[in-house]
Amino acid sequence: MSLADAAAAHWREPDHSIWEVRGRPQHFVYSKLMCWVALDRAIALADELDAGGRVPAWTVARAEVRTAIEEHGWSRRAGSYSQALGSDLLDASALMLPITGFVLPDDPRARATVAAVRERLTGPRGLVHRYERVDDGLAGEEGAFVMCSFWLAHALALTGEVSQAREVFERAAACANDVGLFSEEVDPVGGQLLGNFPQALSHIGLVNAAWAIGRAQAA
Repeated sequence: MSLADAAAAHWREPDHSIWEVRGRPQHFVYSKLMCWVALDRAIALADELDAGGRVPAWTVARAEVRTAIEEHGWSRRAGSYSQALGSDLLDASALMLPITGFVLPDDPRARATVAAVRERLTGPRGLVHRYERVDDGLAGEEGAFVMCSFWLAHALALTGEVSQAREVFERAAACANDVGLFSEEVDPVGGQLLGNFPQALSHIGLVNAAWAIGRAQAA
């Protein structure tokens, strides 16, 4: 209950996103989405949480978050959901919009976002980068993110693009080391493992994407 209350109270505040971007705080779409998810799941679990009295306030907050994302988190110029409200930059975390159920997988905006990530954020090894690089306060180049690649496989499976989902999944899965562990990033050219190791989120992405692909194949 406290998490949903916190989401309702603080969702309007800017932050540094899931990626901990250096620089001024912004109204990142992913952060708003996670507040929406907290509220949506709390409403669904209200009876089990004995929180029926909170549902009206949570419902209002959830609707407000949805409105903010739909009205200001979609970029006509980018042709996709964007990194931050009012931005035209593309961010792989927008793949979580259909994955979490904020939008249906067959929604035109969801499909357009998946296509944009696949086209503009996928590197030469077929792996996905976090976002379109601008001045994010980080020097040098960075690797492709394993978790983002599994997000793309997951989202493709949800939209019915099962063969494409398997291709992305297999490329990402092939990045595991000799004992089956994943790092946070992969060098986009040489394939070396980079960043935090082992990275739990990479493994969670693999499990979730495998589940989504298996479910799509069985449908």
